[in-house]
Amino acid sequence: MNGPSEFITLARIVKTQGRHGEVAVELHSDVPDRLHQGLRLLALAEDGNRCELKIESAWPHKEFLVLKFAGVDSISEAEPLIGSELQVPSSERAQLEEGAAYVSDLVGCTLTDHGKEVGVIRDVRFGAGEAPLLVVGSAKSELEIPFAQEFLVRVDLGGKRIEMNLPDGLLDVNAPLTEEEKQRQSKSI
Repeated sequence: MNGPSEFITLARIVKTQGRHGEVAVELHSDVPDRLHQGLRLLALAEDGNRCELKIESAWPHKEFLVLKFAGVDSISEAEPLIGSELQVPSSERAQLEEGAAYVSDLVGCTLTDHGKEVGVIRDVRFGAGEAPLLVVGSAKSELEIPFAQEFLVRVDLGGKRIEMNLPDGLLDVNAPLTEEEKQRQSKSI
């Protein structure tokens, strides 16, 4: 039985990087040097298949970390890995500092603002700024809320709840446009 909670995602392969099978990854772990030479990972492909990879070398490049895996020596060998999540078994996850959480633990939690339920976190996005963005709601009415320490009141992973006190107007900035706003916007274009 391989439930989703048995593995922790540390990074996601975004693209190939270089001619010798290197890949650029988006980190989902803020544990320094978590991905290092010699580490064995499981790559979870978008089709649900897993394969084991061993990191041959790792180095930072722009906003990404570049990884070279043993036995992946060309662009054509690296391309099928794009979109894969790089995981380790839950038993191997690093201990986090106070206030830190794994992305996989946040997804599925109910987010509240000043005690009022906002919705369920369905994804976490990185790269927009200092804090990762919690994606709450459905694709039609999606909110992006910064997972910033200054807004955080309490994280209860066991109870699948994240309590925040967001600044006034933050949820309004993200809110889907009303029909009236859409019409006004289309007239001004």
